Amino acid sequence: MNAVLRTSNLCKSFGSINVTQDFNLALAVGTRHALIGPNGAGKTTLVNQLTGMLRPSSGSIWLDGEEITHLAQEERVRRGLSRTFQINTLFANLTPLEAVTSAICERERDNFSVLQRRLFPLSRRRAEIDEAYQLLDQLKLGQDCLRKTHELAYGKQRLLEMALALAVRPKVLLLDEPAAGVPEGESNDLFDVLSDLPKDITILLIEHDMSLVFRFAQSMTVMVAGAELVSGTPAEIAQDPRVREVYLGKGHV
Repeated sequence: MNAVLRTSNLCKSFGSINVTQDFNLALAVGTRHALIGPNGAGKTTLVNQLTGMLRPSSGSIWLDGEEITHLAQEERVRRGLSRTFQINTLFANLTPLEAVTSAICERERDNFSVLQRRLFPLSRRRAEIDEAYQLLDQLKLGQDCLRKTHELAYGKQRLLEMALALAVRPKVLLLDEPAAGVPEGESNDLFDVLSDLPKDITILLIEHDMSLVFRFAQSMTVMVAGAELVSGTPAEIAQDPRVREVYLGKGHV
């Protein structure tokens, strides 16, 4: 398999506490992969290492065949690695259209000189505005694109965060509990949107709602105490007695 995202013997320690232990992951282009496990298993810590928020103690991270272990966060984004967070980090007083247009302009900033940016303010970036609207409309936010972000329902704010992550045209999208805090009906809508994303985008998902995970994921890894317990298809994970004992519970089938 030619992996678009791969880790090799990734380890992370805080003093004597090992939070990632020889973790190996390989995701093919277009994979929908879920990372699950009990609270404190190290899932978000792993994602923080993938994005560069944390430096691994040892091991390596590869994106599209290039090692990115020591690259800064912004450089990883430029190379196609994007993420959302457990708690959204949005600009409350911007509209979705303003926020996503700004993200697209930032993505294309190498094509604009400082002088051009002064001469062509955001309101005059027609191509970028059109692209932003198309993306928002794809994520069912077209009708809300001119409302202030703080006026949006929380489920729509999570969709906006996803739009911002997609605005950089990622190869790999890391979703850290996208349904956290979202009402049940809205979380189903959110995952409907996820299912419609372009098939060439690889998705690594952390989520505690197992009904959503088993509906969405093509493959899964169970993480316990910073290490891989088992990987497999959703059906294999659901039937594995080790997983049912440490995480899913004996009633899950």
